[in-house]
Amino acid sequence: MVFTTVVNFVRARGPDEFWRKRKIFKLAAHYIGRPRNCYSITIRSVHRALAYATKGRALKKQDMRELWTQRINAGCEQHGMQYRTFQDGLYRNDVLLNRKVLADLAIWEPRTFEALAIISQNVPDSDEDGSSNK
Repeated sequence: MVFTTVVNFVRARGPDEFWRKRKIFKLAAHYIGRPRNCYSITIRSVHRALAYATKGRALKKQDMRELWTQRINAGCEQHGMQYRTFQDGLYRNDVLLNRKVLADLAIWEPRTFEALAIISQNVPDSDEDGSSNK
């Protein structure tokens, strides 16, 4: 396509506009009604949905962390411990397990979690410099 004037060149958006709109319409393919078909409404709906999706990812991480903490806390209560002392005891014994693993152990392997609770209660004595040379 040859453009004789600058005005025609600016007005003809060509295939770029098609693919730009297609990308937005593909994101809105599951919508119902005008948010699916009308571009000006579609773009607002898609941008709002993407913003909610971004917030949702952070909220999902927060929810999972709270769930794992509750599960570990429940496991600690079964063994007469507090969550904070359990975590501190594991750290001092160099047992470096994250919340997700500890929560899974508390639910699916209670005997292993009980062993971890016993380990966290037996905190080793350490010197002032942090090394234990006996």
